[in-house]
Amino acid sequence: MKAFLMHRDEDVNLQLELPANEAALTQDLELNAIFATMAAGDPFLFEVTKRALFSSLRDPGAIVYRQRVLADCLENPSIVRELYSLAGEAIKADNSIWGGLSRDTPKSMLRSSVQKLELLVGFLRRLRQVTDEHAAEFDSEGFTRFCAMLAEELDDDYFDVVDAQLKELKFRGGMLLSSQLSAGNKGSRYMLRQPPEQSWFERVFDRSRYSFTIPDRDENGFRALGELEDRGLNLVANALTQSRDHVLSFFVMLRTEVGFYLACVNLHERLAERGQSTCFPVPLASGEVALSAQALYDVGLTLTVDQQVVGNDVNADGKPLVMITGANQGGKSTFLRSVGVAQLMTQCGMFVAAASFHASVCDGIFTHYRREEDESMESGKLDEELARMSGIADQITPNCMLLCNESFAATNEREGSEIARQVVGALLAENIRVLFVTHMFDLAHGFYSQGLETVLFLRAERGSDGARPFKLAEGRPLPTSYGEDAYAKVFGTTLDGLAARSPA
Repeated sequence: MKAFLMHRDEDVNLQLELPANEAALTQDLELNAIFATMAAGDPFLFEVTKRALFSSLRDPGAIVYRQRVLADCLENPSIVRELYSLAGEAIKADNSIWGGLSRDTPKSMLRSSVQKLELLVGFLRRLRQVTDEHAAEFDSEGFTRFCAMLAEELDDDYFDVVDAQLKELKFRGGMLLSSQLSAGNKGSRYMLRQPPEQSWFERVFDRSRYSFTIPDRDENGFRALGELEDRGLNLVANALTQSRDHVLSFFVMLRTEVGFYLACVNLHERLAERGQSTCFPVPLASGEVALSAQALYDVGLTLTVDQQVVGNDVNADGKPLVMITGANQGGKSTFLRSVGVAQLMTQCGMFVAAASFHASVCDGIFTHYRREEDESMESGKLDEELARMSGIADQITPNCMLLCNESFAATNEREGSEIARQVVGALLAENIRVLFVTHMFDLAHGFYSQGLETVLFLRAERGSDGARPFKLAEGRPLPTSYGEDAYAKVFGTTLDGLAARSPA
């Protein structure tokens, strides 16, 4: 049995190694707040969420398949929680049965497997009942097929046969073994046999069979009989253990796949409580270089502040380079995070934090953000930035996306601009998309002056009174970031006012 809720034709594999830049992505895009909200205090959901978000899908069809399953889950959150809870209970019940000190013998393996299968079959009955009751409430291909599979493979005849076989494997009427004599009159080819059907009269009065009795204190006799039983039970014990492993692995996979959708439901409910809109994005093939959104906002920021977060519109279709400039504290870094998070959420089949969103899939997302000063560094900040960019260059490939936030600002503007210009040019030549937040006018204006149609220029807006609406709009780079606004906020006066009070 296969759930196939996260992929159309394969199990989800969350045991893959996380990307090498996982720590940087988590820090720069502030993903831990999102993971924590999705997990809702469940460590298992936290790990599932983290691995799913970093295991990007690259086929738009596979993304849409998962989106439709998630849409079913958002419509039926109570059923999703019931399925997740049921799978967890089944796994816990299986783990509660201990095979004993001699659990590695065929007899102990068989006894343990029978007990575990009896429990797991009970959970399969409950699962079948849940899906029978709610099958009509699902529309997605994934859930429709899942419910149909359970109805077909776990019908009443199946449970009747399993119950009868498990009951028989308890050997309450004894067990029938056969063997052959080999060289030296040693027994070989021990085999467990199906006992012949007998009436009650034959069971009581049939004296045609031979028997023997082992004295109570004959330890060697009991040991020899136990060895004979183990030889006869070996094949059956292995087969039954594999059956139990198969059923348990189904519940483990079901818990994992439903757990991902439950985590998405948790996040969706939290965003809805805050009055924030979401949508299912339109994933496009990688060769299209598309990125367009309406009211795109930063999920992590929404989860950590009380007020409503401002969204931004952007149309970067056909623009492999987006240069973002403008006022200090105007929302540039927030917008950059929102794009990175939306791309990750899109490529794992989730909704995104926007009124509408479409983007072409990429093979990887990388970030190069300015870091705080590290007292343990043995070299300067520029050296550290260059070393990190060199590490990215070793990993990044065509059809990836790089998000740069104030990169190479650790040196003077002329040098920083030239370094950034060379880096960005090399990346674009390799078909790598770049979004670059910068205060370096020389860098931004250098690209603007070329009049390239493949570059989008966004600028953080500033009100006439210095207020920050945290909105970005298309606009040419300006030679100021309005640092004097920050000065006025801190010192309570403008630079002109300070000059007027200064002695001549």
